[in-house]
Amino acid sequence: MRRFTEGFYGYAFALIVCLAAAGLFLLVAPTGGKEHIPSVDFSIDRLNAARVAPYAVEVPKEVPANWVPTSSQLTEKAGVVSWRLGFATGKRMHAMVVQSNEKPFTDFASRMANSDKATGTRQIAGTAWEERFRQDKNQRSLVRVLQDRTVVVTGSADWDELTALAASLVVQPKPAT
Repeated sequence: MRRFTEGFYGYAFALIVCLAAAGLFLLVAPTGGKEHIPSVDFSIDRLNAARVAPYAVEVPKEVPANWVPTSSQLTEKAGVVSWRLGFATGKRMHAMVVQSNEKPFTDFASRMANSDKATGTRQIAGTAWEERFRQDKNQRSLVRVLQDRTVVVTGSADWDELTALAASLVVQPKPAT
């Protein structure tokens, strides 16, 4: 027995046992053959944002097919209401709508877009949006500064996907009290 556990034969035997165990594990372990992106229900945040915000909250009327809502964060502090709503797009990139009455509006927009430099403008549903692009972060942003709020559509998604998200935005009616 000693000869079997020493030297080349012992090494070869141990290697075969390890490979067999690894193969068995791979055979019986479940594989994630299907993509799973965690989804969130943002309906409560949508209603709460419309209720507490001193501005007209905009929400996607209908998100494009294959898009998954992945995050929703509503914050209220000292009269400043901000809502971030994120999505995994059909091309599995990130897109997010951020809106707030945080002042100064231009500083908020620059922070959300990670850039203060406009690269152009884009007409979406009859409204002018400012384009911003930060190449080192692969972040594209559409910015709209209004009298009472700032709306930013941003992410790693391409311009077409961000445009589709911006075009889907409609004002959420205030809930009945």
